[in-house]
Amino acid sequence: MELPSTIKFADEKIRDSFEQLEKEDPLLYKTLSHAFLSIQRNAFCSIQIPKNLIPKEYTQKYGVTNLWKYDLPKGWRLLYSIAREEVIVVSIILEWMTHKEYERRFHYQ
Repeated sequence: MELPSTIKFADEKIRDSFEQLEKEDPLLYKTLSHAFLSIQRNAFCSIQIPKNLIPKEYTQKYGVTNLWKYDLPKGWRLLYSIAREEVIVVSIILEWMTHKEYERRFHYQ
Protein backbone atom coordinates (compact mmCIF):
# COMPACT_ATOMS: atom_id res chain seq x y z
CA MET A 1 0.00 0.00 0.00
CA GLU A 2 1.27 3.46 -0.86
CA LEU A 3 0.45 6.43 1.32
CA PRO A 4 1.32 9.96 0.12
CA SER A 5 2.35 12.32 2.92
CA THR A 6 3.42 15.85 3.71
CA ILE A 7 6.90 16.40 5.15
CA LYS A 8 7.21 18.32 8.40
CA PHE A 9 10.11 18.70 10.80
CA ALA A 10 9.67 17.73 14.44
CA ASP A 11 10.91 21.16 15.53
CA GLU A 12 12.56 24.33 14.26
CA LYS A 13 16.03 23.16 15.31
CA ILE A 14 15.82 20.19 12.93
CA ARG A 15 14.48 22.42 10.12
CA ASP A 16 17.32 24.91 10.69
CA SER A 17 19.92 22.10 10.70
CA PHE A 18 18.57 20.86 7.38
CA GLU A 19 18.64 24.34 5.84
CA GLN A 20 22.25 24.88 7.01
CA LEU A 21 23.28 21.70 5.21
CA GLU A 22 22.68 23.41 1.87
CA LYS A 23 25.87 25.43 2.49
CA GLU A 24 27.77 23.17 4.90
CA ASP A 25 27.23 19.75 3.27
CA PRO A 26 25.49 20.09 -0.12
CA LEU A 27 25.72 16.36 -0.85
CA LEU A 28 23.94 15.38 2.38
CA TYR A 29 21.39 18.15 1.75
CA LYS A 30 20.67 16.74 -1.71
CA THR A 31 20.51 13.18 -0.38
CA LEU A 32 18.03 14.16 2.35
CA SER A 33 15.96 16.17 -0.14
CA HIS A 34 15.69 13.08 -2.35
CA ALA A 35 14.69 10.97 0.68
CA PHE A 36 12.02 13.53 1.61
CA LEU A 37 10.56 13.27 -1.91
CA SER A 38 10.43 9.48 -1.64
CA ILE A 39 8.69 9.73 1.72
CA GLN A 40 6.25 12.31 0.31
CA ARG A 41 5.29 9.87 -2.45
CA ASN A 42 4.95 6.96 -0.02
CA ALA A 43 5.30 7.31 3.75
CA PHE A 44 5.70 3.52 3.94
CA CYS A 45 8.78 3.44 1.65
CA SER A 46 11.10 2.68 4.58
CA ILE A 47 11.62 0.06 7.26
CA GLN A 48 9.39 0.23 10.32
CA ILE A 49 11.22 0.00 13.64
CA PRO A 50 9.51 -2.38 16.11
CA LYS A 51 7.65 -0.43 18.79
CA ASN A 52 9.69 -1.96 21.62
CA LEU A 53 12.89 -0.57 20.02
CA ILE A 54 11.71 3.04 19.75
CA PRO A 55 14.08 5.10 21.94
CA LYS A 56 12.32 6.61 24.97
CA GLU A 57 13.87 9.95 23.98
CA TYR A 58 11.59 10.03 20.90
CA THR A 59 8.44 9.05 22.79
CA GLN A 60 9.09 11.60 25.54
CA LYS A 61 10.27 14.48 23.34
CA TYR A 62 7.99 14.04 20.32
CA GLY A 63 5.20 11.71 21.48
CA VAL A 64 6.20 9.20 18.79
CA THR A 65 4.18 5.97 18.64
CA ASN A 66 5.75 4.67 15.42
CA LEU A 67 9.20 5.03 13.89
CA TRP A 68 10.53 4.48 10.39
CA LYS A 69 14.13 4.20 9.17
CA TYR A 70 15.16 5.35 5.71
CA ASP A 71 18.63 4.10 4.74
CA LEU A 72 20.83 6.79 3.21
CA PRO A 73 24.17 6.34 1.40
CA LYS A 74 27.39 5.85 3.39
CA GLY A 75 25.57 4.25 6.32
CA TRP A 76 23.54 7.32 7.29
CA ARG A 77 19.98 6.87 8.60
CA LEU A 78 16.95 9.15 8.45
CA LEU A 79 14.37 8.60 11.21
CA TYR A 80 10.80 9.77 10.96
CA SER A 81 7.35 9.09 12.32
CA ILE A 82 4.01 8.97 10.51
CA ALA A 83 1.02 10.89 11.90
CA ARG A 84 -2.37 12.07 10.70
CA GLU A 85 -3.49 15.67 10.86
CA GLU A 86 -7.18 15.65 10.02
CA VAL A 87 -7.24 13.96 6.59
CA ILE A 88 -3.59 14.69 5.76
CA VAL A 89 -0.85 12.16 6.45
CA VAL A 90 2.30 13.80 7.78
CA SER A 91 5.82 12.35 7.90
CA ILE A 92 7.67 14.03 10.77
CA ILE A 93 11.45 14.17 10.39
CA LEU A 94 13.13 13.47 13.72
CA GLU A 95 16.84 13.34 12.82
CA TRP A 96 19.52 11.87 10.59
CA MET A 97 22.68 10.23 11.77
CA THR A 98 25.60 8.06 10.80
CA HIS A 99 25.30 4.30 11.04
CA LYS A 100 27.54 4.32 14.12
CA GLU A 101 25.31 6.89 15.86
CA TYR A 102 22.26 4.83 14.85
CA GLU A 103 23.75 1.70 16.41
CA ARG A 104 24.40 3.60 19.66
CA ARG A 105 20.90 5.14 19.75
CA PHE A 106 19.30 1.70 19.38
CA HIS A 107 21.83 0.01 21.70
CA TYR A 108 23.20 -2.34 19.03
CA GLN A 109 26.71 -1.62 20.37
